[in-house]
Amino acid sequence: MTPDSPTRTYRRLSIEERRSQLLIAALELFAHRRPEDISLDDVAERAGVSRPLVYRYFPGGKQQLYEAALGSAAEELQQCFDEAPEGPPTRRLARALDRYLAFVDEHDTGFSALLQGGSVVETSRTTAIVDGVRRAAAEHVLRHLDITTPGLRLRTTVRLWITTVEAASLIWLDEGKQPDAAELRDWLVEQFVAALVATAARDTETATAVRTALALETADGPVASLARRVLPVVGDAAHLL
Repeated sequence: MTPDSPTRTYRRLSIEERRSQLLIAALELFAHRRPEDISLDDVAERAGVSRPLVYRYFPGGKQQLYEAALGSAAEELQQCFDEAPEGPPTRRLARALDRYLAFVDEHDTGFSALLQGGSVVETSRTTAIVDGVRRAAAEHVLRHLDITTPGLRLRTTVRLWITTVEAASLIWLDEGKQPDAAELRDWLVEQFVAALVATAARDTETATAVRTALALETADGPVASLARRVLPVVGDAAHLL
């Protein structure tokens, strides 16, 4: 090294920083490849460390690393639905779905693995992590409806819609991310509105929640747009009344 050569400063990473580094490397790999196709050597290479160092932080091997990475991804997914209680609920839902679909787009294969699991990595712990995401998403949605202790029908409706979002996201990936994310988002918001209205016809709690939510909607919002497109179709069934 010559006198004028720059001096490189190395900083020893803390335990949490190193663990975070390894998790980020694992998540980047899991985003585009199935967990069973990834080895600890791959993670070590991605993070620029040795294989023994990966084992030092994850002595349980790939399964422990996968569960930790899954938990980290789950936390990020849960935060997608954490929307400020401002404006019409459908607008809030649209913003949450924008973040959710951006996560799906970014993680791609890893998202499929997260929801579908696999014989190599699926355990009761991984199943609980994924179910935790679904429950947290449902709680956020119910909170935007100002419901803290939902009855069976409303709770079931919201959980069914979460399942619809998951299924639609997986199909979206299989179909080459078509239609575009904005169209998929709008369709999912409309599915939520339609499901709520259908349940409201049978459940007074849901009917009250729907009326309260509709009072916040605007003429240029998702509900008004859906109503304008649906009413002519429903009108064809007027002779059945």
